Amino acid sequence: MPRKTLMTLAIATVIAVGGAAFAQPKVVSYPGLGMEPGTVNGTLTLSLADSPPTFMYYGQIDNNTQTLTGVVFDSLVEFNLETYAIEPALAASWDVSADGTVYTFHLREGVKWHDGTPFTSADVVFTYTQIITNPEARAGDAAQFIYTVDGEQRAVTFAAPDDHTVVITLPAPSAAFLLQQRFPMMPKHKLLAYSVEGGAAQADINNAWSTDTPLSEVVGTGPYKYDSYVAGQKVGLVRNADYWKVDANGTSLPYAERLDYLVVRGNEAQAAQFLAGNLDTLNISGAQFPDFKSREVAGADFRVITSPALFGSPPHVAFNFDDPTFGPWFSDVAFRRAMEQAIDRDRIIDDVYNGLAEIPGTPTAPADGTFYEDTKSLMLPFDLAAAGAALDALGIKDTDGNGVRNVPGGKDLEFSLTYNVDSGTFTDMATIFQNDFAKIGVKANLVGVSGSALLGTGLAGDYQAIIIALGNQPDPELRKPIWQPGGSLYYWHRATQPAEPGGAPNFDAMATWERRVYDIFDQGTTLVDRDARVALYKEWQRLNAVNVPVIMVAKPANIAAVHDRVGNYVYNLGVIPGYNPVPLYYVK
Repeated sequence: MPRKTLMTLAIATVIAVGGAAFAQPKVVSYPGLGMEPGTVNGTLTLSLADSPPTFMYYGQIDNNTQTLTGVVFDSLVEFNLETYAIEPALAASWDVSADGTVYTFHLREGVKWHDGTPFTSADVVFTYTQIITNPEARAGDAAQFIYTVDGEQRAVTFAAPDDHTVVITLPAPSAAFLLQQRFPMMPKHKLLAYSVEGGAAQADINNAWSTDTPLSEVVGTGPYKYDSYVAGQKVGLVRNADYWKVDANGTSLPYAERLDYLVVRGNEAQAAQFLAGNLDTLNISGAQFPDFKSREVAGADFRVITSPALFGSPPHVAFNFDDPTFGPWFSDVAFRRAMEQAIDRDRIIDDVYNGLAEIPGTPTAPADGTFYEDTKSLMLPFDLAAAGAALDALGIKDTDGNGVRNVPGGKDLEFSLTYNVDSGTFTDMATIFQNDFAKIGVKANLVGVSGSALLGTGLAGDYQAIIIALGNQPDPELRKPIWQPGGSLYYWHRATQPAEPGGAPNFDAMATWERRVYDIFDQGTTLVDRDARVALYKEWQRLNAVNVPVIMVAKPANIAAVHDRVGNYVYNLGVIPGYNPVPLYYVK
């Protein structure tokens, strides 16, 4: 029998066992992670830190919306859970032209949206042209698709020659292009009315799928589909029986019949719900580790898992360069270097994370074997006397004897320090910073905001100093909107951002080192030589360490607790697109 015929029979067998009515299922198996075939049954109960403000992933940057998106929608490619290598997802395969500029994606046949409508290349092109590259989409990523070539800005183009083929043409080669294509694909037939193609304004996409939208309208291709929503309480999802993944035995994924996400605000409340048995899994902090571990050792019905983190969110302290009161000092590298010496990283690691963290990269994860540059020797250590002397040298001294330093001109150096009040980790960290700053005559007034509002506060510039955690990725290119001056998430120096959406950044507002960082990211976008890219991004890390646009604090380890009734648990990276182990969890 010809080999091609044998492969066809194998696929047909998978379909027969799994009951899936599609031609190209993806077989998923991770024995290296200890995963085993499970059974379809039961409900998994997880947590959200707050109610989602929208069901539209691209309409607002919000962790809760992103978490839900991860189980409802799929991307063209995804991470291998074991190796972090990029592998097929909605795109069953792809070809790349010899010059590295044309990517031809061959879509997986037979995939359907939750309402039964076929998923086609028209949906992919719509998602890219009307949403992702829409400069008014609040959580879009238009900048990733604009390349600077020979001093000119050129856009990526998208075409659909047939229902199962998408051709994406780049103005120049990009080594990280495939890594970027983990964008959730959206249904054209449901969102056309909110797009320019459908006659709407660009900003109207942000109004799609508000939380009062009938859930039947919010459809994806993912393992779960929306079933119920009670604001402030719970989001319910049911298994997509027509999902395009199967396990090694041919059983259709996902395993759990239902997912219930309970809205539980604050770390302490989440921990209490987990310990009461009302949550099946929980990502925990180093501060919570001793209590959870002691309970596990004493015979509790759950286990605690720790591992080094490549992804995850290392917190940093940022000063608002554009603050109307202290902007001239906050934007001065000498001031930030002085304040870096008032950040006791070792204490944060020991007292807040219970040792389950490390000195971070600036800002690449130490676990990143490709791009990480060890810049610890360039980062100034905790030294309050040196911090005070550096502020003295800037003329920031206590001139009126009230115990608070005065900036030149007489105003007390007294500013707000904004943090996530829902997080015990951030609360402890903010308190330590406040106390240490006071020892050198700097007065920080703590301002707690909800975790769901923290990033928005930063992006709006409605702060003076702030503690935020932004995640690492395996390639710096994937964090370009954060770390390239003028990027949409370069929130500490908003003056560098374009005057108009989609326009050129404000180069005049950039310091010399910022312009060099800008150029590094532009070059890194189009270079394909691996060694050259590594050299560029290591230079960027050294520039970050010396110029401290933000003060990196600590890189926490992955820590989670999971009840024994859950099988196949892998640490859930939460909002990282293209990394979703939840469909493989099963209820024992």
